[in-house]
Amino acid sequence: MTPLLEIKDISKAFFGIKAVKDVSLTVNKGEALGLIGQNGAGKSTLMNLIGGVVQASSGTMTMNGAAYDPRSPSDAYKAGIAFIHQELNLFTNLTIAENIFIEAFPSRGVGPFKFIDRATMRQQTQTALQSVGLDLSPDMHVDRISPGERQLVEIAKALHQDASLIIFDEPTTSLTARETERLFALIQQLREQGKAIIYISHILNDVLKLSDSIAVMRDGVLVGHDATSKFDVNRMITLMVGHSIETLYPPRTAVPSRDPLLELKGVSAKGIVEDIHLTLHKGETLGLFGLMGSGRTELARILFGLDSSERGEVVINGTQLNGKSPRSSIRNQMAFVTENRREEGLLMNINIADNIALVSLPAFAQSVTQVVDQRRLVRDTQSAAGALQLKSGLITEQPAKSLSGGNQQKVVIAKWLLSRPTVFIMDEPTRGIDVGAKYEIYSIIDQLAATGSGILFISSELEELMGMCDRILVMSRGEIVGEFTREQFNQEAILRAAFREKAQTA
Repeated sequence: MTPLLEIKDISKAFFGIKAVKDVSLTVNKGEALGLIGQNGAGKSTLMNLIGGVVQASSGTMTMNGAAYDPRSPSDAYKAGIAFIHQELNLFTNLTIAENIFIEAFPSRGVGPFKFIDRATMRQQTQTALQSVGLDLSPDMHVDRISPGERQLVEIAKALHQDASLIIFDEPTTSLTARETERLFALIQQLREQGKAIIYISHILNDVLKLSDSIAVMRDGVLVGHDATSKFDVNRMITLMVGHSIETLYPPRTAVPSRDPLLELKGVSAKGIVEDIHLTLHKGETLGLFGLMGSGRTELARILFGLDSSERGEVVINGTQLNGKSPRSSIRNQMAFVTENRREEGLLMNINIADNIALVSLPAFAQSVTQVVDQRRLVRDTQSAAGALQLKSGLITEQPAKSLSGGNQQKVVIAKWLLSRPTVFIMDEPTRGIDVGAKYEIYSIIDQLAATGSGILFISSELEELMGMCDRILVMSRGEIVGEFTREQFNQEAILRAAFREKAQTA
């Protein structure tokens, strides 16, 4: 049987570093291939080669037995390949329908009287949205929908394209459990229709559940490729990192004190959050859990001063923040690792060092001339990058956009570490990060708490909150509806609280 896609000895180098080294793979019609590896292992680069985003330094590819050498994403689109990126590629200023038809708009009329057929666009978009369980208007602008809904729009776009090969790069990072199950059912339907799937994920149990075969990359090299039945989680991790990992979470060294570090008193914003009271203590890691739309991220944005509240107080170290803004929050030693690193956490086109120094830039200015001490900036940013084991070339030359998703997240965290805050708001800090890098970030969170910092840890992964936090608060519909101490942690009870509507305690 001729493979749908065949890759032979593909290589690609960036800034003198080989991101992919002589990789050979095949994907057959109706097959789901799980692709795993640490951040920087070369997975996304390999997929970008298939998707025409970048071109290979050497090697060849075929589609259905014919030579395939895409020079742009448009070539991949024409070849029947859909790529759902980890970082969504939707135009937020356009409608859902316009995004779905961005490659080719339907038209009516002839010659100079040709115009876009909006009625057909709306009708077909509605069908595509229904296929992924989204009840949204095709005319709604993308900037008005949540990250999880945007992910499902990307998937609807691929289904509308009727591609023969669909690449999913971390598709569940912004989805609820219910949306994830819907996605898995869709993938099974696609396989039954003869579509080929490449599924990239750091959630190893999902890869085992969905795939027929699994390919493992490490340092740009394919180090394992076999039937899924030959794998378990331990073997997957060992191949990914080159050695076994005994535990997913580091030993706890931080001991919370009774001293309040951050206090929210009756914080409210109409239709968003209502009467929020919480206290974060010195040395504490406080989890914030809730389903999509529960108000977790909205609360974090209000707390940091990005969005306004109608009433309530925010107090840090006994000092009330008046006229809240990001600048005043930073001055009061607060950091915010946002969920959306590409749009809100990084300047993608500038180099890594300048990104890391962004928040702390005034500290590098000489007292009299205010000229930036470039030597000290480079020294300190290199130290921060090294502490997070960032995989990159020269940080003074390499742009942030060329890094893998996980390494981009490390740059965001390094940026805040350099400013030495005492309160860290971390919104999905391990989103799209492999198991090895997660352990590193968990260790950093524990170290920060051990030095007396307080961490507000927002996550949709309940297991990691239970593994890392001293307490977990549960939100639903803009309210805190439950509180659990470490001794009370129970996955079923916390999930049950997330579905409650009235504020209750565990």
